[in-house]
Amino acid sequence: MSSETKGPEAVVRTGGTRPENGSGADADTTSGTAAVPGDLAMTRVLWPFMLASAVGLVPFTVYSTFLVPMAEFSGGGVAALGQLRGLGGLAALAVGTALAPLLDRVRREWAAAGGLAVLAVSAALGASGDLLLLAAFCLLVGAGTAVLNPALTAAAADRFDDDAAAGRAATLITATQSLTALLAAPLVALPALVWGWRGDLWAVAALCAALALYFLLRGRRKAGTETAGTTERPGYLESFRLLGGLPGVVPLLLVAMLRTAAFMGHLAYLAAFYDERFGLAPEPFAIVWTLSGTAFFLGNLLAGRLLSSDRATVPAERLMTFGLVVALAALVGVFFAPALWLALPLTALVGAGHATVAACVTTLLIRRCGSLRGTALGVNAAGMSFGVFLGAGLGGAGLALGGFAGTAAALGGLTLAALVLARVAARSPAPAEK
Repeated sequence: MSSETKGPEAVVRTGGTRPENGSGADADTTSGTAAVPGDLAMTRVLWPFMLASAVGLVPFTVYSTFLVPMAEFSGGGVAALGQLRGLGGLAALAVGTALAPLLDRVRREWAAAGGLAVLAVSAALGASGDLLLLAAFCLLVGAGTAVLNPALTAAAADRFDDDAAAGRAATLITATQSLTALLAAPLVALPALVWGWRGDLWAVAALCAALALYFLLRGRRKAGTETAGTTERPGYLESFRLLGGLPGVVPLLLVAMLRTAAFMGHLAYLAAFYDERFGLAPEPFAIVWTLSGTAFFLGNLLAGRLLSSDRATVPAERLMTFGLVVALAALVGVFFAPALWLALPLTALVGAGHATVAACVTTLLIRRCGSLRGTALGVNAAGMSFGVFLGAGLGGAGLALGGFAGTAAALGGLTLAALVLARVAARSPAPAEK
């Protein structure tokens, strides 16, 4: 029978069956019988994926950190280079959506190698400092990360047969990304004292190229030891249709997009709010930024651990709803906070709430999508890229129309919509876990 005539249940295996795309599984558990490995044990298995995930965030970190000297070197101006950064989001949206089904049709390692190779080329182009090549840098970084991040997340999940272990592996990758976002700026600033921002980009190019070669050889090694039997794959457009037919998946993807829009819109105007309301200059505001980033990292890490526990008593759907309620209340509360001592903990709660939701969405997509998890994670990454622009745009419109109260209303509305969709996803029948 052709895969085009099969229903979603016939093509998509849910509940812990690993996709047979060559990634394999070195599970320390047998499905449903043993406890999920500890974080340290998982890190020993997943460290190449975690390292590549961290490196993938560095190019844009260099770009943001050294925006002013890069603008002076290129002669393009700070405003022009700041706008070029948006090209990366547009590229991520287009490439992530277009290539999402291919993540289930090629080896995860090869997809990761391709993404890393694109990042290596982009960093080399950016190191030239030419304005046109910096535009190409932004486009290529967006395109490369749109493939790299979902490929790494899916590959990490594929290493384990058990649903809980697979979900925990995926959230470890996302937790690594959030920690890197918190620490990368000082880490790239220190070497730049020796070799400048161009040296940073050349170092990133070399590291990405080395990792790309590693994943390419890793994929070839797995191909050589793999048995011939593989499952039939749905067609390109059929992958989207099957994904849309899985219970609760579309609402989950919309939750991720709207949550990202609300959180990134909040971050886009947070410095301006603290400056206007509390007179916080950029230097002390760095503490607020660190507080938000730390809360997001810890929330993502702890929520992923809770969801993978064999004694977990809170379903992921309920935890996702709780996280959105906390995020909604804290986000609105921040923009109405009359004192700094109240705004600071509310800012931390916004980060923790959104991190919890992010971990729940990733875990639920891994559990519900089976052999289409690569497609789901690719579409999810593309949707979140769109969410960045949506949040910044709506937050700015709210600010123009009603000040920071308008921003709170716009971003709060996005979070409320995500909360409604989270309840829709929670009412959708979940696949039987193995």
